[in-house]
Amino acid sequence: MNIKPAAAAGTITIFDGKTVNRMGFGSMRLTGPGIWGEPRDPDECRAVLRRAVELGVNFIDTADSYGPEVAERLIAEALHPYPKDLLIATKGGLVRPAPGVWEPDGRPEHLRAACEGSLRRLRLKTIDLYQFHRPDPKVPFEESLGTIIKLRDEGKVRAIGLSNVTVAQLEAAREMTEIASVQNRYNLGDRRSEAMLDRCTELGIALLPWAPVSAGQVDTESPQARDLARHKGVTPYQLALAWLLHRSPVMLPIPGTSKVKHLEENIAAAAVKLDPSEVAIVAA
Repeated sequence: MNIKPAAAAGTITIFDGKTVNRMGFGSMRLTGPGIWGEPRDPDECRAVLRRAVELGVNFIDTADSYGPEVAERLIAEALHPYPKDLLIATKGGLVRPAPGVWEPDGRPEHLRAACEGSLRRLRLKTIDLYQFHRPDPKVPFEESLGTIIKLRDEGKVRAIGLSNVTVAQLEAAREMTEIASVQNRYNLGDRRSEAMLDRCTELGIALLPWAPVSAGQVDTESPQARDLARHKGVTPYQLALAWLLHRSPVMLPIPGTSKVKHLEENIAAAAVKLDPSEVAIVAA
């Protein structure tokens, strides 16, 4: 049996009936400079998405704010009708009034409109995983999450995730509903969400680390880590992704790129095996 590269890291169950390979793809880079507007090479971006699926990626993360709207549209253009095993996760709750500007909007009317817009662009009847992109300090957290719960009850959302939240917010959300995933920034150089990762590991909730290699800035500059990468015949970025996969069984990295060659390098990291001593070298 031919095992596809993205499956080399094993699988994780996001919710009942939906298990995915633990090397996903993040679509944020399928847009113009600054995550704004159309990409320089839309055909290459669509090729990236198709190649990701060929390599066994069956978890693609996106958001209405990427572009805005550009990444979701490209996903549908490249992959619809979707493979049966593909889980597309999107997010709502951030707006983009201008390039480089990201503003939270957790008002119920906005979240409902955002979800319905994502459904149209992705050509879906139900979004498998809908994530609240960022809590809005102007709107009670429970009010925003309550809207997404209503969307789920209406059949527009299958499972609910959170993004850019604290452990306390995760626990508050779990009092209201089941949470399938958390997406926080986490990588070798930024481990501020360590407590969140530990809690997700305890609960068996998928942790989607955004900026898993810090947009190309990888903190593997120690001589020991550089020597290890050379010894294993991998790049520092592959080593950083492998470290994430070994950090916890609930880790689901979603590295993104707009180039097929770079995509292939990222996915190959799923097969990089590290023993405990090597994990410690990378983490040091």
